[in-house]
Amino acid sequence: MSEHIKCLIIGSGPAGYTAAIYAARANLKPIVYTGPEPGGQLMTTTDVENFPGYPTGIMGPQMMDELKQQAENVGTVVNYGTVTKVDFSVHPKRITIDAVILATGATAKYLGLESEQKLMGKGVTACAVCDGFFYKGQEVILVGGGDSACEEALYLSNLCPLVNMLVRRDQMRASKIMQQRVIDKENIKVFWNTQTKEVLGDDAVTGILAFNNKTNEDFEIKGDGFFVAIGHKPNTDIFIDFIDHDDAGYLITEAGSTKTNIKGVFACGDVQDKIYRQAVTAAGTGCMAALDSERYLAELELT
Repeated sequence: MSEHIKCLIIGSGPAGYTAAIYAARANLKPIVYTGPEPGGQLMTTTDVENFPGYPTGIMGPQMMDELKQQAENVGTVVNYGTVTKVDFSVHPKRITIDAVILATGATAKYLGLESEQKLMGKGVTACAVCDGFFYKGQEVILVGGGDSACEEALYLSNLCPLVNMLVRRDQMRASKIMQQRVIDKENIKVFWNTQTKEVLGDDAVTGILAFNNKTNEDFEIKGDGFFVAIGHKPNTDIFIDFIDHDDAGYLITEAGSTKTNIKGVFACGDVQDKIYRQAVTAAGTGCMAALDSERYLAELELT
């Protein structure tokens, strides 16, 4: 027995749920598959103060639960499950789908330390723009040496009296101009050839135990926030064989839209955005994906 789905949304972050809200209101009867991390990266975020409509802020998990409820209230069916394989080639399928919205997001890369995981949301974060405000006037630590790490260090330097930046080599991977901006900033202290052994603190970050990989010397650095800026991995592995993507795996969409190279397949949120990576921009492209899907389905009915 086959099932016909008019609009399938894979992913349940701000992009996925926003796409679902707009699609449901357009009577596309969307079905959402949440993926292995229902709610996306905001489920590991504490206070969200930069999303419009929450004047006193909101906890990340609460915000995602409310988005889910809103999507369901307008008719979205939410399934707790993971899509492990797709085939966008043309052949008979047990499930027939007219439009697919890919909103699987991206996953921040972490160092993999047990102490880092223990203090996640208690001083450990992977987004300076999201969480930097909470460390205004405090000393912080940032790990990374690429362009994004430099941007985040500079952002934090406008809020914090001291940003301790750990670079594991004797030079950064960032562009020369970004490196120079960091070096010229008086309140950014760069530790070269330095890596993190442990994140210190019981209920909140108090600093780190670092080591110099040239001298093997251990030393402590104090700080109230620990920012990991070593990159993100888009959750696109199951789409790579079908959807055009860049070298990092981010899906490529047509300029000014969410259309991919496959007709009827749209991508939104962090799965196609490696620049902004904010909840509000993800929600915006989720809206775009739903509108693109609605127009696509309307064109199908005319043919």
